[in-house]
Amino acid sequence: MNITSLRENLLNLIKKEALSKQPVKLSSGKESSYYIDCRLVTLSPAGSLAITEILFDMLKDDEIDAFGGPTLGADPICGSLAAVSQQKGKPLPSFIIRKEPKAHGKGKWIEGPLKPGTIVAIFDDVATSGGSLLKAIKAVEGMGCKVARVIVLVDRGEGAKEKLAEEGHCLEAIFTKEDLGV
Repeated sequence: MNITSLRENLLNLIKKEALSKQPVKLSSGKESSYYIDCRLVTLSPAGSLAITEILFDMLKDDEIDAFGGPTLGADPICGSLAAVSQQKGKPLPSFIIRKEPKAHGKGKWIEGPLKPGTIVAIFDDVATSGGSLLKAIKAVEGMGCKVARVIVLVDRGEGAKEKLAEEGHCLEAIFTKEDLGV
């Protein structure tokens, strides 16, 4: 299946399985008239594979050494992309950024084989204000890595793109709220 068909199928899957047009309070504290529960798609076989194929296509020509993002939004896709990238001959190790450093053991903030000097792409499922993405970026940069790309499955169009731009990062979205019809 080509990337255009994968995108169309993925968009339909998100609309059918993840989009709920009921009022909800978001993690940013804002009230919204709709909710996008992307884990219903990122944890499904069809959704996971489509997202992974699209992301690999986006990253395949870049000088990216690793791929990761904030827990819980990035978790399913990190493992999928690591496996698919190996199959396609351009292995991308993945990592997951905790909400806060572990309180025990080695006190890790980031899980996975990430080393200082690594060039990375950051992924999250949904962007609203950009707060969790900026926190993830700062954690990775604090480890001495360079963030080359920041990609989300859906940008709600509520300030994340602008907030990241203020910090020198370009937010790329596979889909926007307009694509979802909300």
